[in-house]
Amino acid sequence: MNILNIILIALVAFLAGCEGILDQFQFHQPIVACTLIGLVTGHLKEGIILGGSLQMIALGWANVGAAVAPDAALASVASAIIMVLALEGGSQNVSDAINTSIALAIPLSVAGLFLTMIARTLAIPIVHGMDGAAETANFRKIDTLSYLAIIMQGLRIAIPAVILCFIPSKAVTDALNSMPAWLTGGMEVGGGMVAAVGYAMVINMMSTKETWPFFALGFVFATISEITLIGLGVIGVVLAIIYMTLKDMAMNNQGGPSSGDPLGDIINDY
Repeated sequence: MNILNIILIALVAFLAGCEGILDQFQFHQPIVACTLIGLVTGHLKEGIILGGSLQMIALGWANVGAAVAPDAALASVASAIIMVLALEGGSQNVSDAINTSIALAIPLSVAGLFLTMIARTLAIPIVHGMDGAAETANFRKIDTLSYLAIIMQGLRIAIPAVILCFIPSKAVTDALNSMPAWLTGGMEVGGGMVAAVGYAMVINMMSTKETWPFFALGFVFATISEITLIGLGVIGVVLAIIYMTLKDMAMNNQGGPSSGDPLGDIINDY
């Protein structure tokens, strides 16, 4: 990698680290971070494939209360950099490099969780400083400390990313190629299973008796090979419109109470 690539990677990593806290522009999401890393390194196609695969895994990652989810930002950025180094080393094909990067994303997300715990611990004095500034109505100091805390979160991802960039490509490919077949095969299978776990976590959070029919219907449509992804998207939008229409009809049920199940409310009316 040349110095320009490293600077651009550091910028993407910094934005991903900030977005892991701000959650406004989604730079920390795998599909965005991996795509941008691929773009600035000249491996756009591979970055999109890796990001799409990791996004399936990260679907169920969400901070709930005091429970902090695995760090998608570091997993996305670091795995994309490792993939680029493996490709530039030349001793791994595209498929192997992507599969290995996917498998490494899980331990990287755990490492990122450790780093974010350190960053949040260091942010405690900053919060106390903001409390003190609020007592004296020093709004400029509050803003400055806020920016400082966000910058620290960005550096949490940018610093490891830059360090990875200085690892020789040959060293990365040699390390990956030295893995025994049983380990690489197991990591590939495990990566596929984690994607299923990500879906299961999402289903567990949003499953209700009124959404299960749509979930089952999706499997039926997926078996029809003639339907493209655009067609499936149109079907999903139409079903959403139908559902929202039925929900409005149920809520306007002559002012009567709604049970939360629009289909059931309409059926009960008749």
